[in-house]
Amino acid sequence: MTRSSNLLMIAVAAAAMLTLSACDKRDDQTVGQTIDKGLAGAKAELKDAKEATKEAAAKGGAAASDATITTKINVALVADDQLKALKIDVDTKDGKVVLTGVAPDAISRDRATAMAKAVEGVVDVDNRLTVQPKG
Repeated sequence: MTRSSNLLMIAVAAAAMLTLSACDKRDDQTVGQTIDKGLAGAKAELKDAKEATKEAAAKGGAAASDATITTKINVALVADDQLKALKIDVDTKDGKVVLTGVAPDAISRDRATAMAKAVEGVVDVDNRLTVQPKG
């Protein structure tokens, strides 16, 4: 059963409970009006639940694409003969990549930046790699 089916079942159950609880009360509403009122409340709750689900999915999607970006950059760095031996940490948030670690020279540092920028979905690269002094 899908998530939306589960939400619909919960909404229907809530409407039924509201309807049954209203049967005990004395008022001027007919049974049909009471059911309509209960269904309207359930529909409003279902709409709120759908919106909350969409928001959660959007946030989860962003996290998933950030993880994908990080993975693609790590794969590219490991596949590169000049950079594969380096310990470069890659962190991504909202498409913004931060590279940290040590590079043997400025060329390797710049190469890591270029490789990160080439990955689809990258918005910006903050290269915090420090160049290891030769000594």
